[in-house]
Amino acid sequence: MYLIAEIGVNFYDVAKKYTISPMDACKLMIVEAKNSGAHCVKFQSYKADTLTVKDAPAYWDLTKEPCSNQHELFKKHDAFDEKEFKQLYLFCKKTNIDFLSTPFDVKSANYLDKYQNKYKISSSDITNFQLLKTVASKKKPVLLSTGASNISEIKKAVNFLETNGCPKVIIMHCILNYPTPNQDANLNMIKDIKKHFPGYELGYSDHTRPDEKMIILTGAYLLGAKYIEKHFTLDKNLKGNDHYHSADPSDFKIFTDNISLLNVCEGSDEKKCINSELKSKLNARRSIVTISNIKKGDEFTEDNISCKRPGTGLCASKYFDVLTSTATKDISDDKILQEDIIEGFKQ
Repeated sequence: MYLIAEIGVNFYDVAKKYTISPMDACKLMIVEAKNSGAHCVKFQSYKADTLTVKDAPAYWDLTKEPCSNQHELFKKHDAFDEKEFKQLYLFCKKTNIDFLSTPFDVKSANYLDKYQNKYKISSSDITNFQLLKTVASKKKPVLLSTGASNISEIKKAVNFLETNGCPKVIIMHCILNYPTPNQDANLNMIKDIKKHFPGYELGYSDHTRPDEKMIILTGAYLLGAKYIEKHFTLDKNLKGNDHYHSADPSDFKIFTDNISLLNVCEGSDEKKCINSELKSKLNARRSIVTISNIKKGDEFTEDNISCKRPGTGLCASKYFDVLTSTATKDISDDKILQEDIIEGFKQ
């Protein structure tokens, strides 16, 4: 499992809470994400003027983020440019965690190539072939979010990326709704993506509110999503933007503990008896045994044999094969039968 802490632009509000600079807030969140078990931190590289027209309406929950205009909201959070992302890349390298930022324009895609070994494409850009061509030309793996998409659109985007040089596409199930109600998470869509894209690695980009046991993310992993992306904050009570559906360090710790336990439990993908079961198998299974005294030459019948533990004798699965065979010697009651005392028995 590869866990991506989507810091996004949440660091601006964290900076205000702690009265520190946005850059220091980023670094604080990077360290917290690393300590919480994340393998990667992800930001967003955009400029409001290249992202949206001036009067683009909001599409999020206005009770959580009251800004009703996309340009107005994005303008609040677009101060970082290449210089700042380079600093974040270097800090991530020092902290031993992967750096990633989602480009929302060609310029961002170009400068980010120096600082990351893969790309992330937002669900909103799955049909933005202008951006996809630039990203594909970098010849690096791409994590493709698929919120609000159907299989046909995903196939077109995957084919376009691969045709234009992308060596590997990781397909991320996602619901493009902030926040996503639990009943809309549709984790079973991961199975449908797996069916249509055999051989591809899968992931899940989540926008639900974190549940107490992080069951939703754990369920996505069990269904086959090995790349997990979740918005990250240091305070879920902060107003605005993505905090209200973000996970905090304690949520990440719960989730990574879940996965650690599952990794211990997963074991072999071949169903077979394992070494620790051998003693139990021998003693808990049943053998064919006598339930009365039997004389040499007597037939075995349902009145004089049955099946009891342990399984050290003739296997109980041979019970009906033994019936009508005869004893080769006298056998007392409650004795485990072995093959050499049964005449006429055929395996």
